[in-house]
Amino acid sequence: MRSFFLCLLALGVLAVVTVMILPSFVSSDWMRAELGRQLSSVTGSSIALNGPVRLSVVPHLAVVAENVSLDADGMTAEIGEVAGSVTLSSLWSKRLHVREVRLVRPVVALRPKADAAPVAQESGAEAEQTKTDETRDPLAVLIAFLEKSAIDKISISEGTLRQEGAGGSVDVVSDLDLTLAVPDIDGELSLSAGAGIEGRRYEVTLAVSPLRPLLEHKPAELSLSLEAEPALAAGLTELTASGQVALNANGGYQIRGGKLTVGDETLGLDALFVPGSRPRFLADLSADRLDLSAFLDGDATAASSQVTEPTGRSQKAKAAGGLQALAGFDADISVNVAALDVGDISAADVALTATLKDGQLTGRLEHLGIDAGSVAADLAADISADEPVFKGRVASNGLDVSKLAAFAGQSVPLSGTVTMDTGFAFRGLSANAIRETINVTGGVSLRDATFAIPGMDDPAMAEVKAKKLTLKIDGLTKPMKLAGSLVWRGKAADVDLTLPVRDLLLDANARAGDIPLKLDLRMKEATLALDGTAALAGSYSGRVNFAAADLRALLAWVGQADAGGIAQFAFNGDVQASAAGVAFQKATLSVNGVEGSGNGAVELGTPLKISSALHFKELDLARLAGAPSAAAPQAKAAAKASKGPASDTPLDLSALRSIDAAIKVDAEKLAYGRVVAGPVATTLKISEGIANLDIPESPFYGGQVAASVTADGSGAEPTIAVKASISGASAAPLLTDLANFKHLEGALQATFDIAGAGGTTGALKRSLKGTAEVRFSDGAIRGIDVADVYNNLVGLMSSGFKQNDNKATGFTELGASFAIDNGVARTDDIKLVGPLVRMSGKGEANLPEDQLNFRLDPRVVASLQGQGADIATEGIGVPVVIEGSFAAPRIYPDLSGLLKNPDAALATLKKLGLPTGKLGLDELLSGEGKGGKIRDILGGAIGKQPKGEGSELSIEQIIGGGGTEPEAVPPADGQVSPDMAADQPAPETPQPDEQPAEGTAQPAQEPGTLGKLFQLLQ
Repeated sequence: MRSFFLCLLALGVLAVVTVMILPSFVSSDWMRAELGRQLSSVTGSSIALNGPVRLSVVPHLAVVAENVSLDADGMTAEIGEVAGSVTLSSLWSKRLHVREVRLVRPVVALRPKADAAPVAQESGAEAEQTKTDETRDPLAVLIAFLEKSAIDKISISEGTLRQEGAGGSVDVVSDLDLTLAVPDIDGELSLSAGAGIEGRRYEVTLAVSPLRPLLEHKPAELSLSLEAEPALAAGLTELTASGQVALNANGGYQIRGGKLTVGDETLGLDALFVPGSRPRFLADLSADRLDLSAFLDGDATAASSQVTEPTGRSQKAKAAGGLQALAGFDADISVNVAALDVGDISAADVALTATLKDGQLTGRLEHLGIDAGSVAADLAADISADEPVFKGRVASNGLDVSKLAAFAGQSVPLSGTVTMDTGFAFRGLSANAIRETINVTGGVSLRDATFAIPGMDDPAMAEVKAKKLTLKIDGLTKPMKLAGSLVWRGKAADVDLTLPVRDLLLDANARAGDIPLKLDLRMKEATLALDGTAALAGSYSGRVNFAAADLRALLAWVGQADAGGIAQFAFNGDVQASAAGVAFQKATLSVNGVEGSGNGAVELGTPLKISSALHFKELDLARLAGAPSAAAPQAKAAAKASKGPASDTPLDLSALRSIDAAIKVDAEKLAYGRVVAGPVATTLKISEGIANLDIPESPFYGGQVAASVTADGSGAEPTIAVKASISGASAAPLLTDLANFKHLEGALQATFDIAGAGGTTGALKRSLKGTAEVRFSDGAIRGIDVADVYNNLVGLMSSGFKQNDNKATGFTELGASFAIDNGVARTDDIKLVGPLVRMSGKGEANLPEDQLNFRLDPRVVASLQGQGADIATEGIGVPVVIEGSFAAPRIYPDLSGLLKNPDAALATLKKLGLPTGKLGLDELLSGEGKGGKIRDILGGAIGKQPKGEGSELSIEQIIGGGGTEPEAVPPADGQVSPDMAADQPAPETPQPDEQPAEGTAQPAQEPGTLGKLFQLLQ
């Protein structure tokens, strides 16, 4: 650069040299050569005039040379035209008057200086002179020249400054226009220049007035202004500096008490510039208060963003070239601001230092206090490299996120305090180069934060709070890890998120495509895990694992519609999701505990369109509809002893309204509650709120079943209709699973056609209507042996009936037809045919109340041994009663007929072969015995009322020991008068409500009235 400035000065004397050699001009070629030689000699450089040279004398002495080349150490120049003119009269005066020196289209290329060749040892005087020449300041040379000269104008137009290096050649300055005027050394030096640098146009003006004090090492007034288009930053339209400049004895220029104005803000300026082979610049900037709020103007920022950046190798070369130009000098700069304001942000004690030495740049932000927080940072780079690498670290503590964003000119929907300790590195200066090469390591934590979800009108829905979030970055080539605890709508959730920082923040193409995503969200109500790729446009591809213990509560929490009867839900599978819908493969799912697997697709919209093929080990339709699961063993045991109806649970099929589905079902077991069929292959169809499931003929409890189930959720309350046919099914396990009824065995043939409606399972049962036909073959009624009852009437009358589930009444066929209305199934055509017993009967099964009430009238064959014809038993009236709950019914013979018609009973007992005469039953029943009739003996009991009750004692109480007993033993002759019996008080005896549980020992019963009578007879 020193040679370049010397050449500019030498060209100013071109006119003088031309006049001096003018008399010896012989030819144009010789003239060009001689001019080049003379100029080369004066400047110490190689100058060649390769084009025409024109001379003029009137009105001024002038010379114009075209296509001039210059070659100096570290620089070459190609100039389209060089022109110079001087006043003729000044040639004979003591002061040369240069009217103009003009350079048109100069292209100056700066290159690294070649290594100096060895030179002979210089003498002391020569060495001192060389040292003086090397440290001579170009501006001092100009001032010395101006002692004897006056320059009206030196101008450069359409100039280009180019930097050459190992990476190639790049234009650093383009379209350079410069004008320098020094008409009088006692007047003002003025310089104005404009140039394009990296997409911006810069305009600079410089004035020093007067010049002479500088020669005398005294202060002179200096003013400098800089403008850029587009603006360097928002609000930064102009930068000015002013002060007193002085030329020190060592050739340095010093500014004391100056001012630097940035926009409307002013800083104090003290600076020193020391020229030489390696110039040095020192500056101290300070301010008590600095307000940079105006620099946040978005318009200027937008204008700044419009600067076009080159790409590829030229971009790298340009950035490197710009920095390499700084490697030619050293600098120390410090900035101290007591208070810094940016909008609503106030920073205190800002201390910034930067050092440039031998091409090594270091910078440090000592302190930046923002409210209760602070920031510190450092930076280092070798700017002499072709592609400089910047390294540094940023540390902060207790910074408010929203205020920090505002300090950077941004607005974010986030508040809280942030702490960070991160290192960074990048190569190059342009935004593109930084994006391509930047790397970051370290950690960031956010505390007591509140985030507002964009696009939500309800503030309560939009607000997410975080007690602490920690971000760990192991380099931008690796995914970042975010972990912490969030609170939304009053519920806490732990979150672990893994995202690729480079793809998400730096790569626009990646942001438009798929970004690797890993999320683990845990809360009390649900868990969610994602492992795949996502796009900001709203698509996702990868693994999804979701589980909700109560989906209805979860959806209500997030403000969405109810999930119908779905409480528990879980899904795990490969998912392809977009705004249009979701497809899943290799998935497992669980709905209300019903687990399945398979593939499918869901097309989002109203209604949801679902198509899938699912496999189930056990598909329980009742649990899918929201009914509780099959009872656990403990619950079953409790239900056995219960006489009340089953629990009433909600039944909601409204979710069917929003679904249009065709789901192929392959189930190893198809169940409704504990009733199971299968395997089954069918298709579940859902349309307009109605679900249909046709079950083809399938294995069912050792037989076959075919059924059609329709669930209708389109109306105000759900309805369910079932049509089924059963053949050859084993009745005992089926009835046990269906109603926990364990007292009927055999092979079942049945048809059902029933339907009901209701918002709960209880309401559904109470509304059931329809018909049923049932036939049992080769089975038994457990709990009673009717034939044994007739064989042991005497024992029953003496000790009472004891239900025993190990006893049974076998049959060849048992059938009935039922009409079902309001949940009650009624029949009057029960028919039982067995080897020893025939029975007919009627009764009802109350499904809502879980109660049975049947009465069977038996007929037995003669002698009860299976021989002879049937004998009607109406005479003794011993029907079989089945009543109570499904789980624990009471099955017993009704012996009250023995007393209602004793004569007919005696005749029947004789037909059955009982020894009535030996037992004296004929006398007792006929009234001829000394003890009187049995009805008289029992007369004192029948009609007596227990204390506190208003009904007669039942025959079951009398026979079973529950009747009143006389207080005294009868007289020896056994005669007991009716009056005596009637006068005895009747003690309270509670009636037993239920039979002992199956398998338990039955306690011995006290003999009743008849029992004691039989004891007397014996």
